[in-house]
Amino acid sequence: MPVKNYKPTSAGRRRSSVNTYAELSEPGRRPVKSLTERLKKTGGRNNQGVITARHRGGGNRRLYRRIDFSRRKDDVAATVQAIEYDPNRSCHIALLEYADGEKRYILAPVGLRVGEQLHSGQRVEPKVGNAMPLATMPVGLDVHNIELTPGSGGTMVRSAGASARLLAREGGWATLVLPSGEMRQVHVECRATVGQVGNVDHANVRLGKAGRKRILGRRPHVRGTATNPVDHPLGGGEGRSGGGRHPVSPSGKLAKGGRTRNRRKASNKRILRRRRSKRFGLVSIPKR
Repeated sequence: MPVKNYKPTSAGRRRSSVNTYAELSEPGRRPVKSLTERLKKTGGRNNQGVITARHRGGGNRRLYRRIDFSRRKDDVAATVQAIEYDPNRSCHIALLEYADGEKRYILAPVGLRVGEQLHSGQRVEPKVGNAMPLATMPVGLDVHNIELTPGSGGTMVRSAGASARLLAREGGWATLVLPSGEMRQVHVECRATVGQVGNVDHANVRLGKAGRKRILGRRPHVRGTATNPVDHPLGGGEGRSGGGRHPVSPSGKLAKGGRTRNRRKASNKRILRRRRSKRFGLVSIPKR
């Protein structure tokens, strides 16, 4: 079982669970040095030193693994050398070695095994891990790592356990149902990878204690109603209070239900059905 629960020897153990990383080929394996680079921490601060993302800081050191999101090395067979852990994302990554000796990392889908051969190109077998344009992909497949514009590299559906469904093609556009329930059109020349992103049980892991949160680089989060009025719009009051207004950020921006999407985005006109709010429930991808 990928998620393990320990005996409740303490309060932290009782409420926590861990990932056994059963999908990894060699637990503890070091990444390929040529495919890594230093990752500098910002602590949530911008280039002027002002905190723009709260509750960030600390955490273990990380090396960034460069991932091949574009999958543009066509007609060259690649062998899966290893399934590795990546601290920078929720899913695992797979190390590919091409026939010419080049090595690259990709997102590891469910069911990918060491020793398998993967391909990318205009017309390849619709096999898990292969990448191809949506124009030549069979309708009804589950895909991930989808490009939003041709040649830009995969930007959608990249987190652990995520997958989108290719519903139809008409003219130069393909219709996809995303994990959020949103239905949108993407140009058929955009590439996607067949299969569902691996490490599906990532969502079932419970941290259980504050210390594990700090290891991930997340500092304590204080409720607005528990602060002083000079620190937060919801702060102050005699005794416990509900804040007296709708939930907002420290700067006064609505925290729940406030629209943040740019209405002038060019891709907006390709959205056929928007994802529904939590009030009405999310739209699920229909099962085949």
